[in-house]
Amino acid sequence: MDWDDLKVFLAVARDESLSRAGKTLRRDAATVGRRVSKLETDLNTRLFMKSPQGYALTEAGSRLLAHAERAEQAVLSGADELKGQSGQLSGQVRIGATDGCASYILPQVCARIQREHPELELQIVALPRVINLSKREADMAITVSPPQAGRLTVQRVTDYHLHLAASGEYLRDAPPLERLEDLKGHPIVGYIQDMIFYPELDFLTKLGIDRVQLASNLVAVQLGMVREGGGVGITHDFILPFAPDLRRVLKDALSITRSFYLVRHEGDARVERFHRVAEELAQGIRDEVARLEGLVPPNASRL
Repeated sequence: MDWDDLKVFLAVARDESLSRAGKTLRRDAATVGRRVSKLETDLNTRLFMKSPQGYALTEAGSRLLAHAERAEQAVLSGADELKGQSGQLSGQVRIGATDGCASYILPQVCARIQREHPELELQIVALPRVINLSKREADMAITVSPPQAGRLTVQRVTDYHLHLAASGEYLRDAPPLERLEDLKGHPIVGYIQDMIFYPELDFLTKLGIDRVQLASNLVAVQLGMVREGGGVGITHDFILPFAPDLRRVLKDALSITRSFYLVRHEGDARVERFHRVAEELAQGIRDEVARLEGLVPPNASRL
């Protein structure tokens, strides 16, 4: 069994499809299928069961997966050690994140890291759902909820803050907002309830608000709705510098604190590229959240 066989096996195990694995490997699906069949013949065992849902690992395949992942980490670690002798990082790192962080924090942070390491390729995957690291949707992820299962390492990076906000134009003509109870007289902007994948993002239920007049699964779309005068929404403080037309409301009555977590594959700490990018990423996020939240002027509130 050689490393190329294991790469094919890993791709099919993670993508659960010959065609998707082929795209990952940049090979056609038929070639991937032949390589899987050859590997099963060489090992004299079935590694996958085919079903309408795709390719699922057999018990033998699950056992091989653990060994294949350790081999992958050893290959990556060895390559990074040789390439990193100059102190410069190279290769690709894919970072998954919730869309708020991906849109308003990571562009600045990743640009700075890449300037320090010109041979490094950084990719940001923004998904309004939980990133599946076990299927290598990303090499590491920034989440708002620490995972409770899997061979993962979790690092709390920093807190961030959210407040109710509305556009200045909306507030000029809207009914008074002096207490949380007054929200009942205003249209609310928020998440689509059945598309909230992290309980930490279910802000409105705890306020007793069960009807959202304008909703989206994306932070950027919600921000656009609030900026267009659609109503009142809960907005990240670190986004407010990008939307100077918004004003925080009921700031003393409602202030929400959440945290960003950096989640990685357990074995990737031994891969120099992933380890150093994770360190610089965590520090960069801390610095950028502090910088952006510090730019919110005191007059960005209306009580």
